[in-house]
Amino acid sequence: MHKWLALVIGAQLLIWFASGVIMSFLPIDKVRGEHLVDRETVMTIPAGSSFAGPARISAMTGAPVEAINWHMMGSRAVAEVTTAKGVKLFDAQTGELIPPIGATQATAIANVAWKSAVKPVSKASRVTTESPEYRAALPAWRIAYSDPDATSIFVAVDTGKITAVRTGTWRLYDFFWSLHIMDWKNHENFNTWWLLAFAIGGLVLGLAGTVLLFIRWPLRRKRKAKRIAVS
Repeated sequence: MHKWLALVIGAQLLIWFASGVIMSFLPIDKVRGEHLVDRETVMTIPAGSSFAGPARISAMTGAPVEAINWHMMGSRAVAEVTTAKGVKLFDAQTGELIPPIGATQATAIANVAWKSAVKPVSKASRVTTESPEYRAALPAWRIAYSDPDATSIFVAVDTGKITAVRTGTWRLYDFFWSLHIMDWKNHENFNTWWLLAFAIGGLVLGLAGTVLLFIRWPLRRKRKAKRIAVS
């Protein structure tokens, strides 16, 4: 029984070490897809633009306004209004409510962020539930590209912002991360009882091995033999 327990704990220790090494070798910028998708560039609002007043926009939200943020969405200036009921987009110039982002518009947003001049073939699908691959604003559009890295760009329906980029490298990293934290279903909880139990078992195994090593240390046995011989 003890041998099997030591074997199971030892196997998990091996998985921890192996997954840690593999994750360390994967460049984090490649995991995040930064070499494929530009999420850092911010378009400036053209100088001299005339916008609808905040009071007009606030009156059309139908809920108390918590914040208003003006920014560019493609070639269009928008007012992003945050309320207790969620986020709404308004045309910054006319103050008119902008409908939720559709598949065509989400694809255009993703294509603008794609760094390469050549845009791979893509397919848009609507995401309404969380998954190990995506845990951000919902609903969202998943723009799946046919590039070698099987890249997917997620665009939030309510804001039109890119909320996540997933690549084959990310999925490989996430797989080993799930093994590392022993959350094989959701890939995010590193306080599971499985992890705690094996961590304690690994600690006990390590302490026991250290004690045995100390007891059986050759130098101690030689000194003991010398004392016996002298006496």
